Amino acid sequence: MKPFRSKSIVVSALLALSVVSTAASAETLLIERVRESASANLPARGMTMAQVEARYGAPSQRMEPRGGQKRQWPTINRWVYPAFTVYFEKSRVIDAVANQANANEIGPKSPIN
Repeated sequence: MKPFRSKSIVVSALLALSVVSTAASAETLLIERVRESASANLPARGMTMAQVEARYGAPSQRMEPRGGQKRQWPTINRWVYPAFTVYFEKSRVIDAVANQANANEIGPKSPIN
């Protein structure tokens, strides 16, 4: 009975995706660009700041560190590159995310509408 249920879920998800992609085919969706950049060469989790700078060059902007007021709140640094932003905990990459391409790019809907 479980295989049938999982097949139904997959089919429902595929149908929902096809409806969404048809409705937004003329627009650039953030999720589509994020999928493309997921295969792109982004800094990997665990890289040091020195490794990121050696591989990608100097960031266009280094944001002020946040956190660090208490031991359980580590300092988070954020470096902004033209295509992505890198988040560091202390000096190690914890995440890298694609930047919004322009103000017209459609992202996820806000939960408050």
